[in-house]
Amino acid sequence: MKNSTKNILTILSFLTFSISFAQNIEGVVKTGENIPLEAANIVIKGTTSNTTSDQNGKFSIDSRGKLPLTLLVQYVGYKTTEIELADLPIAPLQITIKEENELIEVVVSSRRRIEKVQDVPIAVSVITGKQAEQTGAFNVNRIKELVPSVQLYSSNPRNTGINIRSLGSPFGLTNDGIDPGVGFYVDGVYYARPAATTLDFIDVEQIEVLRGPQGSLFGKNTTSGAFNITTRKPSFTSGADFEVSYGNYAFLQAKASVTGALGKKVAGRISFSGTQRDGLIDNVATGRPTNSLNNQGIRGQLLFTPSENTNIILAADITTQRPDGYAQVVAGVAPTQRAAYRQFDAIIKDLNYQLPSQNAFDRKIDHDTPWRSGQDMGGISLNIDTKIGTGTLTSTTAWRFWNWDPSNDRDFTGLQVLAKSQNPTRQTQFTQEVRYAGQLTSKLSGVVGAFFIDQTSQTDGTEESGNAQWRFSQSSTSPLWKTPGLFEGYGIKTDARIRASSAAVFGQVDWAITERLHVLPGVRYNFDKKDAQYSRTTYGGLQTTDPALLALKKSVYSDQSFASNTDNTDFSGNITVSYKASDKINAYATYAKSYKPVGVNVAGLPTDSKGLPLLDLAVIKPEKVNHYEVGVKTSPFKNSIFNLTFFNTEIKDFQTNVQAAELGVNRGYLANADKVRVRGVELDASFVFSQHLTVNAAATYTDGKYVKFTNAPLPLEETGAPVAFKDVSGSTLPGASKWAGSLGGELSDNAKFFGNKGKIFLAVDSYARSEFSSSPSASKYLVVPGYAIFNARLGFRASDGLSIHFWGRNLLNKDYYEQLLPAGGNAGQYAAVLGDQRTYGITLKYSL
Repeated sequence: MKNSTKNILTILSFLTFSISFAQNIEGVVKTGENIPLEAANIVIKGTTSNTTSDQNGKFSIDSRGKLPLTLLVQYVGYKTTEIELADLPIAPLQITIKEENELIEVVVSSRRRIEKVQDVPIAVSVITGKQAEQTGAFNVNRIKELVPSVQLYSSNPRNTGINIRSLGSPFGLTNDGIDPGVGFYVDGVYYARPAATTLDFIDVEQIEVLRGPQGSLFGKNTTSGAFNITTRKPSFTSGADFEVSYGNYAFLQAKASVTGALGKKVAGRISFSGTQRDGLIDNVATGRPTNSLNNQGIRGQLLFTPSENTNIILAADITTQRPDGYAQVVAGVAPTQRAAYRQFDAIIKDLNYQLPSQNAFDRKIDHDTPWRSGQDMGGISLNIDTKIGTGTLTSTTAWRFWNWDPSNDRDFTGLQVLAKSQNPTRQTQFTQEVRYAGQLTSKLSGVVGAFFIDQTSQTDGTEESGNAQWRFSQSSTSPLWKTPGLFEGYGIKTDARIRASSAAVFGQVDWAITERLHVLPGVRYNFDKKDAQYSRTTYGGLQTTDPALLALKKSVYSDQSFASNTDNTDFSGNITVSYKASDKINAYATYAKSYKPVGVNVAGLPTDSKGLPLLDLAVIKPEKVNHYEVGVKTSPFKNSIFNLTFFNTEIKDFQTNVQAAELGVNRGYLANADKVRVRGVELDASFVFSQHLTVNAAATYTDGKYVKFTNAPLPLEETGAPVAFKDVSGSTLPGASKWAGSLGGELSDNAKFFGNKGKIFLAVDSYARSEFSSSPSASKYLVVPGYAIFNARLGFRASDGLSIHFWGRNLLNKDYYEQLLPAGGNAGQYAAVLGDQRTYGITLKYSL
């Protein structure tokens, strides 16, 4: 039955092979200790052709005239080895396989060449596609549980910030006028919008998380790190994977990937991922749960190999997201410094309203404005790799788009304060990167490249008041505020456009002074230009010519229009000294001068006492970064890794996002903090204690502070104070936990399942972080308490055939916040992005 199933699935694959006469392939299988391995299973992948090795480890298998092909070498307790053969070998193959629980030497491509991660003088964490799948990390938000230096905050896909070491994106609501400080790359293509991090991974091979500035290695300048994600490439050997998961809250996730030859020099791969789940929050007003999952994605690739030195990959993908979410739950009320009648509790009492619950973890809302977070993201890319001399010339050309279609309830209540709050956005980007990487001389290697990106963004937004707006906006005891229909239907239409272009040349050299001592200087020259236009027009409400009533309306929303055009050039660089004291100790020290480009405000500006926009805030100065890092990578004993990194980053003119008390500032506005400083220590460790037990751990200590920020916005509880700004110098940066860490382990043993050889395993992992501020200016009400969550998996896995495991996330059902944020207008109520409650389910996977 098993062989019949394999045959049927193989026939259904779109794979074709060149045919030649049958000929045997011979070889010898040995262990890492050079001991011949008897009874190893050798399979031609995608076929039923198989054999076993004899007592001397020797084998012979009929190729059946099918080339190219891939041999699978399997043995219980050892890692399955794949060997791709384009031609029949002249001599017997010498095959060495490693123990299943032997610590594998992970290789990375972050320096544009394949090398062992322990040899790279960069703080980098690596998550393989298999690890991500097994831990349920199907997007970046789950990856943060494995790499505690990563922070991701998302009140919806558009308002998503991804940080490394607490730096990268301003904490809070997103503004399109600045660049992220964390680069996000998939197969060499830069994704400009942070919303990409909320989408599901599709057929991922490996995720590299690089920490610290990476301006001399990657096309787009990054000040705090980068995600370098590679997907599985097309293969000339047939293969397929099918996976389905089911869990509570009607969680359903399906994945599939099929690859194979389409011709002698053309191979293809097509991959699909879909995720659905019912909502986790009850809307008592509509009678149905909200915050559901509804994601679908497909990715196709064609590989063309015109010669043995050239690979060309054409890839296209599209992902859609149609959840009924991301609703936030009122988490509390902060008393402000406004008059007593302007406090939230007094306001809702006058309106005869009660919150559906005083406890956020009852997970109940009564929002009257529908939540919608629809997004489409996709693109096409052409990647050409060709070997020239001792290096490789790479060209990556890509076009991508992002369409965002939201609806929000920014007052977080069942009152019609804001009847509409939506800012649909259409964004496109074109990127071109060309680089050459390789060995220049016997002592010099490196990479040099050029990069260009052109982005356009257009937002056509609407914000409209409801019948309760008058009471929330009331700023005096004048009876005119109660004028019937004064604010109902009164709103603004916004038109925000931005075009951003950037061009750069960059390079880094690795100079081997001795075999153990290397010096690595890197440079970058960048040009950035941004043109922005913003206008908003009021409409609706009571039509009147009464100057007093018009003044009240203008105090809520007013017309505003401005344009900003700016450009900037920058020369930056870094230098690293690396010393490999022994095969088990590699130390390095780095200094980097980096920057984040100039920014522009495209979401409205605060106004002065005359109601005019503060135009001096339209353009935001670029960040200037000085970064120091010292690290040591060690292997204290066999099958172990223990790495330590010490870092210190100082940023002048730090770009931060602040929430204005004015409703007309739709998503907050950007400002510069004079100086911030983040320093800390990171630990990464992995240990294989035996072929049955592995343990991994990661931890980070981070001390992030505003060194000088004298014009910070007022914290929520100080809204209404006689001053407009506050000096928060010396206070903690938002989103920065002092401590964060992960700890996990796996216990496994050899087993058989439906005739398949593999491993039965029990895995447990945990993630914890200490409290952090959730406000640009520290507020005692907007502090997210520390928390810890525990996950586990139990099952059977095999590299070929059927695998199954049961999983549970947040097993202790911990109630925790991921983010706290004030309601629009800063009336005192604040809401929470809640962490998921306990979830559990089963996953089945079939590979051939």
